[in-house]
Amino acid sequence: MGRRSRCRRLQQQQRPEGAEDGAEGSGKRGEAGWEGGYPEIVKENKLFEHYYQELKIVPEGEWDQFMDALREPLPATLRITGYKRYPEELAWHTNLSRKILRKSPQLEKFHQFLVSETESGNISRQEAVSMIPPLLLNVQPHHKILDMCAAPGSKTTQLIEMLHVDMNVPFPEGFVIANDVDNKRCYLLVHQAKRLSSPCIMVVNHDASSIPRLQIDMGGRKEILFYDRILCDVPCSGDGTMRKNIDVWKKWTTLNSLQLHGLQLRIATRGAEQLAEGGRMVYSTCSLNPIEDEAVIASLLEKSEGALELADVSNELPGLKWMPGITQWKVMTKDGQWFTDWDAVPHSRHTQIRPTMFPLKDPEKLRAMHLERCLRILPHHQNTGGFFVAVLVKKSSMPWNKRQPKLQGKSAETRGSTQLSPADPTEGKPADPSKLESPSVTGTGDTEIAHATEDLENNGNKKDGVCGPPPSKKMKLFGFKEDPFVFIPEDDPLFPPIEKFYALDPSFPRMNLLTRTTEGKKRQLYMVSKELRNVLLNNSERMKVINTGIKVWCRNNSGEEFDCAFRLAQEGIYTLYPFINSRIITVSMEDVKILLTQENPFFRKLSSETYSQAKDLAKGSVVLKYEPDSANPDSLQCPIVLCGWRGKASIRTFVPKNERLHYLRMMGLEILGEKKKEGVILTNESAASTGQLENEVTEGQRAGETHSPDASEADSPEVTAGCDLAEAHLPR
Repeated sequence: MGRRSRCRRLQQQQRPEGAEDGAEGSGKRGEAGWEGGYPEIVKENKLFEHYYQELKIVPEGEWDQFMDALREPLPATLRITGYKRYPEELAWHTNLSRKILRKSPQLEKFHQFLVSETESGNISRQEAVSMIPPLLLNVQPHHKILDMCAAPGSKTTQLIEMLHVDMNVPFPEGFVIANDVDNKRCYLLVHQAKRLSSPCIMVVNHDASSIPRLQIDMGGRKEILFYDRILCDVPCSGDGTMRKNIDVWKKWTTLNSLQLHGLQLRIATRGAEQLAEGGRMVYSTCSLNPIEDEAVIASLLEKSEGALELADVSNELPGLKWMPGITQWKVMTKDGQWFTDWDAVPHSRHTQIRPTMFPLKDPEKLRAMHLERCLRILPHHQNTGGFFVAVLVKKSSMPWNKRQPKLQGKSAETRGSTQLSPADPTEGKPADPSKLESPSVTGTGDTEIAHATEDLENNGNKKDGVCGPPPSKKMKLFGFKEDPFVFIPEDDPLFPPIEKFYALDPSFPRMNLLTRTTEGKKRQLYMVSKELRNVLLNNSERMKVINTGIKVWCRNNSGEEFDCAFRLAQEGIYTLYPFINSRIITVSMEDVKILLTQENPFFRKLSSETYSQAKDLAKGSVVLKYEPDSANPDSLQCPIVLCGWRGKASIRTFVPKNERLHYLRMMGLEILGEKKKEGVILTNESAASTGQLENEVTEGQRAGETHSPDASEADSPEVTAGCDLAEAHLPR
């Protein structure tokens, strides 16, 4: 025990009987034992109240309800993964805060259930208003999607689910490129995306305001990649998150919005440039401030000169309560000084306040923008956080893409309607044409610019099939240096034994297999969709890829002892299974229970049907498939595919812990924790009857195979009093 621990224990022993834990003002910790041990932050900010009362974003007579809602903890919400054959009620909220769920002893099992199912990818714990932007994108499985500011990734996972709406299609035509400027947050994004095991997601690390324009091969011709859907959930001041981020109460100032406005506008502009004609871009913030919301949208619409328009989505989310966007607002400095238009701003303030922060003066232009089509969600209307959403549709190329791009080194054209101060030369401008990665070729639109870029890649330096990080001269790399992405050549001798062992269908897209090393033995094989393969091969020097692909095969240690050196990986089994024609063992529901609760069950513990299928198979990796029995409605009514290993006299599964627990819950087994007895995971069925079992070490274990580790442990859900789950007011 350390010195601090000893001192803490001594203080607790010396505390008078009945004294509260924690400092004075620490809430109800002494009474309930779990509500926290820190002084409560005073949820007051006079400047905040003065600012928003002056702007009148809250309907008359509702101010007190608005403020009362902001002071209440945010209810915990969750979303069930949409493509995993669950009921239609996909979004749910509780009447409990996240803090209570996390700390309450009475809800410990329910919290463990949430953690476990989240890690398995079956649910996502996501704020209700955060679910709105992906819904408004109206994603279809063939769409190419860019998520510009994606971390931590809850919206990204929602987009991935929409691509995989049809589980019978292992490789949708669409994909998601998820970007974030923060290298460390990119790895959090990878963790979120990996839960869904999709071959259609790529995580990249760039500044969203200058994210590179990518190329793809279209019938042998290089063309610019334009996205069908773009999610532009920009960094913001976050005053809509006061219910969960209570530090905002004491830190809030208008300066935050003034400093972020320019960045938000540049990110939105870059997104609009990369949007395909007819495509849809959703701009969103968790801020209520019009400087970050309507002002950005109005400036973007003005500079687009009709190329963009706000979509009317008032009927797309039935049941959602929202306020229309406002058309008039004022700008306030951090010390409380108000300005109603740009002309009144003194020159000394020009670096802090920009012309794009003010509403348009021309009433006709302002009316034509239809800012009332923006959505502002207020916390007291449906017990949520505050949020802002605007849906933009691209009607034609952005105006500066229609003109002849300027030579490198020349300044970009400024917006004709606004004179900008030299003190801030980037605010409110279209992106510099020299940064659009297109040579000086006159064109009439995005397509012509796309065709003109073909020669940029003809440098002869790129190795075939190798997609490494861009060279340092072209792009400074931050954070960890990533391993390259190397596609398996068509004549690679590694693949034929795999193809033969698993009797892969001729339609298997072997060209989409990749590894992360150029030298030595290939340890793991990953798979991407053909569309992402196209992106990777044509942009290796343009982008920093953090992660892509799902693991489908892993090399066995001493794998040469078997007919195939690679075993199946559970992460990619649902993608791979449709192409496998051999080594499939159909198992019963009772077999699944045994396989998931016992480490190495002998053949005699399984059904005779399972044994008859396994006895003639060579040792090595197998697929264990459970098919629902429609004649027995009490049995599990969804298919299960598991990776297993056929040993000398036993079969074992290679399934991550939380995924095991998920399947056992679906079969009605209560998990008693990670207590193992002689190779057995105890359940409510096995705890009473478990005897001594042989603890066989299979060939797979000798090959160094173990269960995938996981950090959390869960029991079956128990909804206790006060934990009434109610369906969220969100469309399905």
